[in-house]
Amino acid sequence: MKAMYYEAFEKTPEIRTLPDPSPSENGVVIKVEATGLCRSDWHGWMGHDPDIRLPHVPGHELAGTIAAAGRGVLNYKVGDRVTVPFVSGCGRCGECRSGNQQVCEAQFQPGFTHWGSFAEYVALDFADQNLVNLPESMDFATAASLGCRFATSFRAIADQARVQGGEWVAVHGCGGVGLSAIMIAAALGANPIAIDISEEKLAFAQTLGAVAAINARDTDDIAAAVKEITQGGAHVSIDALGSPVTCFNSIRNLRRRGRHVQVGLMLAEHATPQIPMAQVIGHELEIYGSHGMQAWRYDAMLSMIVVGKLEPKRLIGREISLEEAVPALVTMDRATDLGINVITRF
Repeated sequence: MKAMYYEAFEKTPEIRTLPDPSPSENGVVIKVEATGLCRSDWHGWMGHDPDIRLPHVPGHELAGTIAAAGRGVLNYKVGDRVTVPFVSGCGRCGECRSGNQQVCEAQFQPGFTHWGSFAEYVALDFADQNLVNLPESMDFATAASLGCRFATSFRAIADQARVQGGEWVAVHGCGGVGLSAIMIAAALGANPIAIDISEEKLAFAQTLGAVAAINARDTDDIAAAVKEITQGGAHVSIDALGSPVTCFNSIRNLRRRGRHVQVGLMLAEHATPQIPMAQVIGHELEIYGSHGMQAWRYDAMLSMIVVGKLEPKRLIGREISLEEAVPALVTMDRATDLGINVITRF
């Protein structure tokens, strides 16, 4: 198979021909039809993820068809159109038995714990516990875009933050995660506020449902600006970027008893941000993380997509080739792309 491959962190990946994978007894091999390019892949290539063992094939947002299945797989067959959460559960530990596969004690993450989907084929374990059947009406590029950013945002907004109609939701960062969060919050009847340094992204966010926009480059006090718009502060705030500044501002702009959800990864030198703990205590704030979404929870999200309440396809910026993904990956920390890049040509 053709795959993106690197032998050292921060060294430009190569396109190599590698052996095709075989399925484990409880796993499958997916013929990858589309796979999203995500900032998490950049973090992995930089060496920020301790689970990656070199040499490595990245990629964790994927959709495709089952090309082979192990003899222990009961619920899926060759030819099925599927996707998979980027955090997959073992199905046996206490977290999985409670329905929380996204924090499985022995989790499987394609592109991190194992070789990933920047390849023609990818092997996935624990198939019966983690695969998600795709609606026939959904194209593979849209399905791939769900795997990390959109699904994580859905759980962050709907489940972790428990967003309700009429609430104010501040979204810090209008990349793929932030734009997804804005679309989902608006679909649930909330009032999203987009916060970013790019006027182009802020304008796009408003077409997706943001009722107000704040340019952080031109605003001295983000928390004060949010509190002015909302007349007291956001009910919910999402750090969709993952930096000490956006994390701090996201907590600071909450009203009393507000809920902060950390979605943007905070790794390496950003791993221990400053938190206004006196405000957390005095205002009884709630702070949550959000790390993927369980396979069983996809049905709610997919049903909203099928009926047109959510349109993740609007978030796709470019469909690119595997070769074009190499420069896109290594420059992702400086990228100004408006939408998500999805690899659809191998």
